[in-house]
Amino acid sequence: MRLGIFLKLMGESIRFAVQVLTTNLTRTILSLLGVTIGIMLIIAVFTMVDSLEKNIKDSFSFLGSNVVSINKMNFVNTDPNTPWYEYIRRPNNTYSEYEYLRDNLKNAASTTIFGSGRSIVSHGSSSLSQVDIYGITYSYEKVYNIDMKQGRYFSMQEVEAGRNVVIIGDEVAQTLFPMESPIGKKIKVKGEKLTVIGVLNKEGESLLGTPSSDERIYIPYKMFTKMFYMGRVWGVNPMIAAKGYEDDIGLVELQYEIEGMVRKLRGLKPKEDSNFALNRPEAIADAIGGVFDIVGIAGWIIGGFAILVGGFGIMNIMFVSVQERTKIIGIQKSLGAKNYFILFQFLFESIFLCLFGGLIGVLIVYLLTFIPFGSLEVALSMKNILLGVVVSSIIGVVSGIIPSAKAARLDPVEAMRSA
Repeated sequence: MRLGIFLKLMGESIRFAVQVLTTNLTRTILSLLGVTIGIMLIIAVFTMVDSLEKNIKDSFSFLGSNVVSINKMNFVNTDPNTPWYEYIRRPNNTYSEYEYLRDNLKNAASTTIFGSGRSIVSHGSSSLSQVDIYGITYSYEKVYNIDMKQGRYFSMQEVEAGRNVVIIGDEVAQTLFPMESPIGKKIKVKGEKLTVIGVLNKEGESLLGTPSSDERIYIPYKMFTKMFYMGRVWGVNPMIAAKGYEDDIGLVELQYEIEGMVRKLRGLKPKEDSNFALNRPEAIADAIGGVFDIVGIAGWIIGGFAILVGGFGIMNIMFVSVQERTKIIGIQKSLGAKNYFILFQFLFESIFLCLFGGLIGVLIVYLLTFIPFGSLEVALSMKNILLGVVVSSIIGVVSGIIPSAKAARLDPVEAMRSA
């Protein structure tokens, strides 16, 4: 079909669609209501699902990306037949294991060990309770993101010597040093005086309330081991984590290498079960994604019923439109208009009507994203906008194909004789 004919069809279809919209406004609004509500429900559900999924995954950003960690138990899918105390009795990761993995892993870009505990942090008369204390190695920033706002990161010498230096979170800085720069000042943690060398950027509250760097401080790992009990059962269990290379899809090679080395270090026989777990943050993301897939299906079902009603409404409008323009169709055919011209003329009109209703639904969802939902950030993505446009177009084709075919098959003589 030539471009000129296509543009002519589009122009006439839009003109007739606008005429239908304005001729009987009440009928049109009621008919479009189903499509509008249906598209609005589907896009709203998918927008909320995408936003929730993104915010929840961001809540676990502290676990890093492209990282394999060694823990006592799995993040997800823990064996329900294994008593909890069996996991507790597993051996802790050790600094010597970290050093061996750091020096021998070939599939790791970087390896770190860190521990975490909680304590009161004070400066002068100001104090903050239940602050997360992280003891880290120099390579920690290469595995996890350290977003500095002020000051600097640890030097290799400071970490290796376990010196009394500290990097503090934004909330810690605001509470202990409200009117001054904290750099160079001292804070007190578990009886130790530490010099502040850096301040982290503000991270804000996460959707699930997972650990935020705002109320966290970082100290050298060897200083951390002096402050906290590192016992096997009730003490701090440090985590060893290795960041993989981008070309190691699924970090399969890295996981196999870590498993083999740790089993060797712990003297496990080939038939013995591993007394450790290898975890990836993506495991949590996959579990979350499965839940949201179900929610998405529910959104399609709920919105589908509304769209079904809207589709019948559009089909009704198109049958009325064909009836009202029967004479015009007869005249067009007598002047040489082909069947496909009549067919596409009404089909484009149906698509335009559905697109109009769908875009109103998308617009309503867009306006709803400006409503504050606490720590949940809701955003309408281009993917969901395109989804609304595509679904509206499909409904337009399905709703308009029968009335359009009826119009195309009209006999020109009979059509011109109609009242």
